Amino acid sequence: MFSCGEWCAPAQRLDLSLSAPVVLDGPGVWAGVLSSGRCALDGPEGPVSAEAGSLLVGVSPLELTPEGGCHLLAVRITGRVAEAFAAELEGSFWAGGASAPLAAQLLARLGEELPPGEGGGLAFRLLGELAGADPAAPALPPLVSRALAAVQQNYAGLYGVEELSAQLGVTKSHLIRVFRAAMGMPPGQYLTAVRIEAAKQLLAHREYPLEVVASLCGFSGANYLCRVFRKATGLTPAAWRAVAAAPAAPEAPLPLEKELYV
Repeated sequence: MFSCGEWCAPAQRLDLSLSAPVVLDGPGVWAGVLSSGRCALDGPEGPVSAEAGSLLVGVSPLELTPEGGCHLLAVRITGRVAEAFAAELEGSFWAGGASAPLAAQLLARLGEELPPGEGGGLAFRLLGELAGADPAAPALPPLVSRALAAVQQNYAGLYGVEELSAQLGVTKSHLIRVFRAAMGMPPGQYLTAVRIEAAKQLLAHREYPLEVVASLCGFSGANYLCRVFRKATGLTPAAWRAVAAAPAAPEAPLPLEKELYV
């Protein structure tokens, strides 16, 4: 019998506020995002420090030493895909968020309580995203880290880049310039990508009409959702739903749905 977990599965999730050294251990691949502070990863040539916005990629044991207080969200992924990924790694490292722009969002999803069967697909997509992570990439500028966090926390409520720049206290042109230099794409494109990922989750697990999916994910309407979704994925939302729909919808509401019950 086919087992998704045999190929790729999140085996351990850690949400750590670090003030003392810690060792991440266990089989598989560790992936994480440093959301605040600074932290050092012990390597063969000594500790390597990283700032907020950096991604952690490696195999155990990973020895981490916070430089002051810091926060790390980490997931250990196991299975045959993880084993193959680990075999290609040349040691553990920090990477800049620009080299894997959707990794932080996928890690955030894996850090939640997930319905049965969903974690394996998210873990597989995370490893695919991290395959392009560049160990030499610099840490993200603080403005970009704040912008990423704001988008991930409120992608459905943001009207666009002008509102985002106002929230961050900078001009729209300055945000676009700094964000594009760090991430390789403008903030509007990143916002759309995050919304598309959210729409995929709802389409796979719920039978909501497209107008509801569009509203929950921040799109102005079903027609606009269809146009943007097809451009990004090559499929219509209906075709994606037919391919990706889970055998049974989870009982617990997904995080995206909270506003339905307000």
